[in-house]
Amino acid sequence: MRFLNTLPLLLGLALASPAFAGATPAHKATLYKNPQCGCCEEHAKYLRQNGFEVKVVATHDLPLIKRQHGVPEGLEGCHTILIGGYVVEGHVPANTLNKLLAERPAIKGVSLPGMPMGSPGMSGPKTEPFTIYGFGDEPTEVYAVE
Repeated sequence: MRFLNTLPLLLGLALASPAFAGATPAHKATLYKNPQCGCCEEHAKYLRQNGFEVKVVATHDLPLIKRQHGVPEGLEGCHTILIGGYVVEGHVPANTLNKLLAERPAIKGVSLPGMPMGSPGMSGPKTEPFTIYGFGDEPTEVYAVE
């Protein structure tokens, strides 16, 4: 009989859980970085704060990983992220990642080359808009500006 008294409470808790509340599951990402790089850890932290599930892998084979995934020279970033079938180079903002994963364009990935000051995970003020490039089989083109 005591069980019947707690049933409404248990049912309410179950329905309030993310699985029943219609919450979108986090996008799973793997971030490959140089073992000594701290800003990559900050970018992973930023992505987690924006709803991404990020696994960080420290490796000395980062150039090989970039080549294996078709990252063009000149578009290389601080770290390489694999997410949803795409390659993401550098400190790309979460808004652009969400756009990429929602639109699903026919490209290999996106890049914010280098380590721009003020980008997510990098210290300092943002001094200019970030130009994020799309790359793949077609010529590189601007994918987003933030």
